[in-house]
Amino acid sequence: MNKRKFLRFIPLLLIVLIISYSAFWVLSYSRPTEDAITAFNSNSNIEVLNDKFITFTPKDKKTETGFIFYPGGKVAPEAYAPICSKIASQGYKVIIVPMPLNLAVLNGDKAQEVIKAYPEIKNWVIGGHSLGGVIAASFAKKHTDEIKGLVMFAAYPQAKDDMSKDDLKVLSLWGSEDGCADISKVTGAKAIVPKDAEFMPIEGGNHAQFGSYGAQKGDNPAKIPAVQQQSIAVQYTVSLLSEVSK
Repeated sequence: MNKRKFLRFIPLLLIVLIISYSAFWVLSYSRPTEDAITAFNSNSNIEVLNDKFITFTPKDKKTETGFIFYPGGKVAPEAYAPICSKIASQGYKVIIVPMPLNLAVLNGDKAQEVIKAYPEIKNWVIGGHSLGGVIAASFAKKHTDEIKGLVMFAAYPQAKDDMSKDDLKVLSLWGSEDGCADISKVTGAKAIVPKDAEFMPIEGGNHAQFGSYGAQKGDNPAKIPAVQQQSIAVQYTVSLLSEVSK
């Protein structure tokens, strides 16, 4: 191949490389464990619907309080089925919101579709894990007329989303062994949330165990089982949901 033909070939090669990398990036996300998949089975307490949203609805209790959940970045929404189903089993409608390319930042206002889809829900709380929690905080700040509470797992609001003077119930949880989140930003968010916000480290927990998708690159090993970490997160989340239901 002479030099002229080679130079003509370079743009095509670059296009192929870009397409290949893009395809790899899109497909490289954390998938749910087998335990997470089993949480999709409806039982005597909750009914599960996996359609436009992943919805967990209590069977034996008519509820007016709902919890919208944004998944962590590059994590399949199904990975949060175990923790969300446990919250729903306590009597609350819980909706996991799938995101484009598994990135909440690409459609941060998608919770608005959920709110419109369930007009019977009078009390809305939004939350999320990691990047999902950051974007959930932004939605809460912009929609304080509709959102009564915010739950963040290993996450924090951005400085532009100062909600210190807003009427919101706020809960922030993180694992003491977290190797992914910037914990100084998580705890530093106390300055931009309401004074009665609750901040609670889960001793022995890490970043990934808020979901059920296995180990995460950069994270530290947890010192407690995932089921224990999630049970603690459920307990505090349900407490907040109970508060906004009053």
